[in-house]
Amino acid sequence: MLLLLLLLLVLGPAGCPRTELLSSSGHESLFRGADRYDFAVVVPAGAVECFWQFAHQSGNFFFSYEVQRATGIGGNRNILVTASDPNGFQLGVSQHTRGQIDFTTKETGFYQLCLDNQHNHFGFMQVYLNFGVYYEGFNAERKEPEEKKELNDTLEAIGVSIEKLQLHLFHMWRFYNFARMRKGADFFLLESNYNYVNWWSMAQSCLIVLSGALQLYFLKRLFSTQTPARPRC
Repeated sequence: MLLLLLLLLVLGPAGCPRTELLSSSGHESLFRGADRYDFAVVVPAGAVECFWQFAHQSGNFFFSYEVQRATGIGGNRNILVTASDPNGFQLGVSQHTRGQIDFTTKETGFYQLCLDNQHNHFGFMQVYLNFGVYYEGFNAERKEPEEKKELNDTLEAIGVSIEKLQLHLFHMWRFYNFARMRKGADFFLLESNYNYVNWWSMAQSCLIVLSGALQLYFLKRLFSTQTPARPRC
């Protein structure tokens, strides 16, 4: 037993990695992960799931969601979604089957996104999320200070065209994720209806067979006659 405890103490930190901030020295920046995410998450009954997204100041934050599947009594698919700034101030709230929260980041830090399923005590919800942040010029926040170089008109025009193309590709990517949300929700709805029709048809078939057997049994008893016993001599 003592050997097992020592082994857990040694392997514990290695088996449970943590995501932390990097050193606060001037040569290293804060860990902030990727700028955009899209995935599905299951929120258990009566639970709250929260996520954090790093954003620099003056960024365009976007957050969209759609409930793809819901279980429990009544099948209510509305979920409470909130977005808060690094100081905990609420920036947006939505309580629908699908929704979108957009705002401009006014300070640098981690922004909190929460999914609240506390009103549903008997079923879980599967929610598809698409959130992130983008900046004017996209990579402007990553450019290190350097001396501005004079470019001719041709190169400037090419740079402007590339930035516009990047912006259009980004919005195409967002519309593609909207389509993925709808496709996932439609798939689970179709699967639910398919299972419902199959089970209901099976129950009706069993009921028809049972009622036919009962009718046959009672009709047979109705027309059955008992043979009189022979009189004894």
